[in-house]
Amino acid sequence: MSTCMTKRKTVTVLSIDGGGIKGLIPSTLLAFLESKLQDLDGPDARIADYFNTIAGTSTGGLITTMLTAPNKDNRPMYQAKDITTFYLDHCPKIFPQNRGKNLLTSIKSLVGAVMGPKYDGKYLRTLLSGLLGDLTLKDTLTNVLIPSFDIKYLQPVVFSTIDAKDHPLKNAKLSDTCTMMAISHINREMLRKGSDPMDAKRLLVLSLGTGTAKFEEKYNAATASKWGLINWVLHNGNTPLVDIFSDASSDMVDIHVSTLFQCIHAKHNYLRIQDDSLTGDEASVDIATEKNLMRLIEIGNALLKKPVSRVQLDTGRYEKPEVEEGTYEEALINFAKRLSEVKKTEI
Repeated sequence: MSTCMTKRKTVTVLSIDGGGIKGLIPSTLLAFLESKLQDLDGPDARIADYFNTIAGTSTGGLITTMLTAPNKDNRPMYQAKDITTFYLDHCPKIFPQNRGKNLLTSIKSLVGAVMGPKYDGKYLRTLLSGLLGDLTLKDTLTNVLIPSFDIKYLQPVVFSTIDAKDHPLKNAKLSDTCTMMAISHINREMLRKGSDPMDAKRLLVLSLGTGTAKFEEKYNAATASKWGLINWVLHNGNTPLVDIFSDASSDMVDIHVSTLFQCIHAKHNYLRIQDDSLTGDEASVDIATEKNLMRLIEIGNALLKKPVSRVQLDTGRYEKPEVEEGTYEEALINFAKRLSEVKKTEI
């Protein structure tokens, strides 16, 4: 591992949401951030060099692995800019699309959704096994945190570099395997080593979303009150239950973390970048057409030019604060400067 968090005065955390092909949005933002770190510290600078912990769920876990898995020279296997190319090359095969839409294919899709998984995952497993081989969690170049869920015991399971080093049975293969959880995990580790509990003012957190469709207003109470089980699972090509749980958990984490940093007057130590205005195909996790994939890259680039917004407690929507904070591009440039300063002065 390239850094030891107990030697730092500032603890740095990167958290990446899940969201299937929408991982292209945070990938675009990470490529920009890494380019700014390279401007400051040279072409060999990599995201993993600057964060004590990188956490990700689902597609965010895939990005986390790509940023932290070592190559033969014990440096990150991928630059951040390479992740976009990875998604463009492989997503159409991970999420194969039906050729043409007619009544028969629609019926097959519905039956498939009810009777089994929509995608078998064989291509992704083969791809990752080939890339990562026998690399395990303890091999990552910084601490990683990849939450999952145990359906047998109905409880969350967290795969982490720290646990993998202490407990061989938890040292899962990278090929088999977010923000609030990352913070809690760091605090637990500091307490375990006899250090003082973490002062939140010493936290520097970057949280990247994969986009939501809040402004699309897909559902309403009057319609949903008439739904049966099938409609809650699948409605007009959407998945209401999945949307509600995923959006709600993401929003609650953001609200809690935002409140934490605002209460200690350190809101600039937490930067959450999210686009909540996705519509149509761009809000899907698996419509991996060339047109839609390129659209997601456009959304990521456009997000850099948007003004920094913060989640509002009453609506859950992202709105410009009373005191404007510039664009996300400017915010990431400033974040890169702070990361560079921490790395140079606090190791």
